[in-house]
Amino acid sequence: MKPPKSRTGEGAGDIDREHIAAAYQRTSSHIRRTPIIAIEPADLGISGVAAPVTLKLEYLQHAGSFKARGAFTAMLSGAIGAIGVAAASGGNHGVAVAFAARRLGHKATIFVPEISSPAKIRRIRDLGADLVVGGSRYADALAACESFTANSGATGIHAYDAPETLLGQGGVGFELEMQAPGIDTLLVAVGGGGLIGGIAAWYEHRIRIVAVEPETSNALSAAFAAGGPVDVEVSGIAADSLGARRIGTLMWPLAERFVHDAVVVSDAAITAAQRQLWERVRVVAEPGGATALAALTAGVYRPARDERVAVLVCGANTDAVRFD
Repeated sequence: MKPPKSRTGEGAGDIDREHIAAAYQRTSSHIRRTPIIAIEPADLGISGVAAPVTLKLEYLQHAGSFKARGAFTAMLSGAIGAIGVAAASGGNHGVAVAFAARRLGHKATIFVPEISSPAKIRRIRDLGADLVVGGSRYADALAACESFTANSGATGIHAYDAPETLLGQGGVGFELEMQAPGIDTLLVAVGGGGLIGGIAAWYEHRIRIVAVEPETSNALSAAFAAGGPVDVEVSGIAADSLGARRIGTLMWPLAERFVHDAVVVSDAAITAAQRQLWERVRVVAEPGGATALAALTAGVYRPARDERVAVLVCGANTDAVRFD
């Protein structure tokens, strides 16, 4: 689905190249510069494409996903009180906040829904955070977290709809442009939109940004169809990481302006992409981490023959998986 053209960029505030670069420099001693690798399209089962596919291995970031960038940016952007920080999460944001809080010496309270994977719940506990499990979806965890911060004085760190979060995630784009300045297109998995919003703010119109969502967790595609953020029903194998009920309000004007296309993939396509990553690259990715690649391997996004495509492999917080 092709997004409509934007009328204005209002609402994006200071989420721009200058502030993304500043946030990257501020957090550079706390985050990893994750590597890229070039893969021949045929090795991923992709036909008709000549240029190698660039994989940005962001799953190697601290805490197993890109979320650590936003967590560190938020905690380094202002004073944190004695109560510490609190976050609602399907899992990855909670792991990242718990990791960053421990590294910076803050207390963390993390709220997760019942659909969160056991691997992510275990990692949050192992990082020393107070964990509250309740509600069937991310929205339930967010409501509980907001009540907690309002009554306790803890500093809330939103998973995707806060300026600091988008600025931190935009660092993925900042970093990738240094590593692979010649790419034409970048495929990015989308949940609440903090990652793609930050990346789009960095690249602006200089490359093609393509959003990839599961068919059953498609808040951005629904927003493009409706002309603005709307609620969607959430389910499927990637719901614990890409299961936002509504796209973030801060990323929406950025998506209108800078996201060139949005496609959806099936759970079967995501599982197949996970298998391809393991069999061809020896990468174990969680379903959300393999979703962007699924658009290529399932043929949902078809590049031109000489198009230089990059794919963000954004998360690997999963138990070891057998694909046989």
